[in-house]
Amino acid sequence: MVSNCIRVLCADDHPLILDGVARLLEREPDMVLVAEASNGVEAVKAFEQYRPNVSLIDLQMPELNGVQVIQNIRHIDPRARCVVLTTYRGDVQASRAFKAGAVGYLLKTMLRKELTQTIRNVNAGLRHVPPEIACEMTKYYSADELSPREIEVLKSIAGGRSNKIVADRLDISEDTVKGHMRNILAKLNANDRLDAVLIAMRRGILDG
Repeated sequence: MVSNCIRVLCADDHPLILDGVARLLEREPDMVLVAEASNGVEAVKAFEQYRPNVSLIDLQMPELNGVQVIQNIRHIDPRARCVVLTTYRGDVQASRAFKAGAVGYLLKTMLRKELTQTIRNVNAGLRHVPPEIACEMTKYYSADELSPREIEVLKSIAGGRSNKIVADRLDISEDTVKGHMRNILAKLNANDRLDAVLIAMRRGILDG
């Protein structure tokens, strides 16, 4: 191992992903996997202990999610280079990750083809965003975001609850629920309640 190897941390709660990343990095003479973590808390501790050059962070992990992990890591070292590993194509998920300080976003289906070059690029100070993710972010960049209350209403609707039940749960009137739904449909350009839920899940507004 040469002294100027790129030091990599991989945090993911799926053993197959950890194993796959380890195998890919074993073949590269200019990088080394210095630590692995299977939950968010372990990831932050591993970063603090090993101070990797590049951290690969899964969005969905126990204890702390990927966005929280990136926030914690960037608090420890504002120069940290974090790449999100995810199955999500949602533009909202991507936006949250980049707002937290991520400099790369990599779909797990792209690992074999793009992982090592992404690590090199990010380590060199570049950003990495797959074209399809960039397209989604651009497509919805100017769209109105749902308010916290609208997200709350949509989450309740997603559970198959009627307007009356949603109103009772949130301690608001049925008319208020209907008003929120009108706004939600307009903002998401959705045809109906089910369409709104599906769009919100696809974009990462609601977790699947």
